[in-house]
Amino acid sequence: MSLDPDLALARARSICLALPEADERLSHGSPGFFITKGKFFAYVWNNHHNDGIMACHVKTSGREEQAMLVEMDPDFYFVPPYLGPSGWIGMRLDRDDTDWDRVADRIAISWQLIAPKRLLETYRT
Repeated sequence: MSLDPDLALARARSICLALPEADERLSHGSPGFFITKGKFFAYVWNNHHNDGIMACHVKTSGREEQAMLVEMDPDFYFVPPYLGPSGWIGMRLDRDDTDWDRVADRIAISWQLIAPKRLLETYRT
């Protein structure tokens, strides 16, 4: 890893918590981001089970989109353990050249996938 994990977490946290009704709590020892009284839309894992990866995991529309993203950029996207079978995608945050705009876009898409209708009507990405 080349990027400071604390800096990567701070950037991801800032992106996640800027979304409407977003909140944070630990989930299995890692920061998780969810819509208040709702579901998780992002997790940040650092060196999970000693894998050496700092990543943000977000929801996709399903396995087809997940596979397309990995095929498009396998150095950035990957299928994360545990969450991957449910269609989640991992994004590498531990690179000096991390595209934070792309990270923010995927986080916003994940948020939209789980947001209740009342929030979707008032928030447009």
